[in-house]
Amino acid sequence: MHTDVRNTSVFRSLEARANAWYRPGENIAVELTDISASPDARWAAGTSVVCEALEGTPSSRVVLIDLESGESRIATHGPKSDRLPRWSPDGRTIAFLSDRDQAYMNKLRLLDPVSGEDKPTCAIDGWVEYHHWSADGKTLLLGVAGFGADLAGAQGGFSIATTDAARASWMPDIDTGTHENAWRSIWLYDLASDSARKISPAGVNVWEAVWCGTRRIAAVCSDAPGEAEWYTANVRSFDLQGASGQVLFIPRDQLGWLSASPSGNRLAVVEAVCSDRTIVAGDLKIIDVAAPSVMSAETLGSDVVQTLWRDDGHVLFAAAQGPASIIGVYDCDLFRSTEVWRSIHRTPSGLRFPEIAALGREPSDCVFACEGYFENQRLLSIRKGVEKTIMQMVSGADPDLAGLGSSESISWTAPDGLALNGWLLKPAGQGPHPLVLDIHGGPVWYFRPRYVGRSLQLQALLAAGYAVFQVNPRGSSGRGQEFARRVFGDMGGADTHDYLSGLDTLVERGIADSTRLGVTGGSYGGFMTSWLITQDKRFAAAVAVAPVTDWVSEHLTCHIPYFCKIFLDDDIDNPTGKYFSRSPIHFAERVTTPTLSVCGALDKNTPAVQALEFHHALQLRGVQSVLATYPLEGHGVRTMPASFDYVTRLVTWFTSHMPA
Repeated sequence: MHTDVRNTSVFRSLEARANAWYRPGENIAVELTDISASPDARWAAGTSVVCEALEGTPSSRVVLIDLESGESRIATHGPKSDRLPRWSPDGRTIAFLSDRDQAYMNKLRLLDPVSGEDKPTCAIDGWVEYHHWSADGKTLLLGVAGFGADLAGAQGGFSIATTDAARASWMPDIDTGTHENAWRSIWLYDLASDSARKISPAGVNVWEAVWCGTRRIAAVCSDAPGEAEWYTANVRSFDLQGASGQVLFIPRDQLGWLSASPSGNRLAVVEAVCSDRTIVAGDLKIIDVAAPSVMSAETLGSDVVQTLWRDDGHVLFAAAQGPASIIGVYDCDLFRSTEVWRSIHRTPSGLRFPEIAALGREPSDCVFACEGYFENQRLLSIRKGVEKTIMQMVSGADPDLAGLGSSESISWTAPDGLALNGWLLKPAGQGPHPLVLDIHGGPVWYFRPRYVGRSLQLQALLAAGYAVFQVNPRGSSGRGQEFARRVFGDMGGADTHDYLSGLDTLVERGIADSTRLGVTGGSYGGFMTSWLITQDKRFAAAVAVAPVTDWVSEHLTCHIPYFCKIFLDDDIDNPTGKYFSRSPIHFAERVTTPTLSVCGALDKNTPAVQALEFHHALQLRGVQSVLATYPLEGHGVRTMPASFDYVTRLVTWFTSHMPA
């Protein structure tokens, strides 16, 4: 495999596809997330990708959409990225985040939606991750991360740190085990004085926080920073002077999606068995702040992925329900939920999970972007149970993408009788097709229908004639916490046969060619890719991205060692335990599959040494193995043109070893 692939036809075609999708420099919005509705329900604000150039991560802008006419306009102008717009209670100001000064270092800015003028706010010691308006619109609550804080794996899994220009280039980085600049805290920004002050208690790390009434804050907290600490965080409240507060809820598992009723008397939070911070899908808990007491809410047998209080008695939520995406409302007084919207082949858009925004005063009314594998985003509203299309996102690439293939939901039964499902994307033409098994990260996450326009990998594989099989095995979200917990302590166990039995089903149905089966995946998907080729010889080629191949060295070098411990349900010092028996590195002698390993040099979730170890182990045994290490990437390859290079190598690897 060549070091430089920029002049290959595959690389050029990927660059052309990205150019057709993003149309860089033309000031055209091509994607829509982070939606919020104005208080009068006449407008929506959202984040849209408006690409400046095919370099780095695609830049974004705040867009405004008229909810009656569907007309939209780009409201901010960068440079770099503007995101996460939120309306003030009076609808006269939009607060948003921008990294105009330095990449990833988001600062708060304020936009006048009428004049289009936006202005910066005062400097803060850190970068802003999220923000919430106070009820009177005079103050904003800011979640601030220190300059040494890490991003979660789903966000890139690396550390954002300022460069010390005074330090000589030869000087070492020193790790003492302390994290002075890695704390996350809460600040209050005062609009009248353009000033901010830190209010979270000393020695408390705040992962996420919301207003709890007008005089208190509720937050998901730990007593130390660092990604591993998040796994044992709890819910606390404290006052606006930062006095150490009250612990309201100590969970069994992990927490996310904290929100508070308007009065602050009740909180909603999702408790779930989780792989990573920011990927929380599970049980809705309602916390009575005064008692305090915690109650489990009935949510239609779904895994909740977002909570929005509509009044003191109703929580609007988005959720995964098997292969379907749903929106529901939980009634705190009747202790039951009502379904508002449901679809199998379409899903509300969102960075990692479905996202919706409250609309007007009715508890069930909402607005959200929606998409399918071969259906570009459209903005929908639901008012009094009636669905309306507000606008359709249109890309010049849409006609080409529509002809790439088709998608369908697939079900089968694992060898132990467990019912499973996944998604099959088929290229044009009759089968059996060469097929690539695509394994999601996590392991607690899931595949759902997302427009292929946003995935160069799916586009390239389908265009080359490959079917793609996206499996949701045991451990995936959407089937309840008992189903998710089935992978606990058993990664590389029964889940191995979930994938293999799914492939058997597709071969038996004449969809997949048994002699041309490939496998790929990132993170847990990278581990499972590496693991499967040690357990089964059916695969003609493999591409492992950001893998774990040695659980012992993973535990000792990553920033989430607690994940290793709880998901293996074992101890690193046990010489006969799963740290050894579930490490692909110890079974490398079984591998015959040509393997491409991909990693990012900045990755702290699954450090690059994991891919390096496996690559060398395969080479020692005469297996064809190539390692691609991207020096400026973290957990996954996310920036351009590195992403073009990565997909070029992936497609070339499969076409070389299992041609379509």
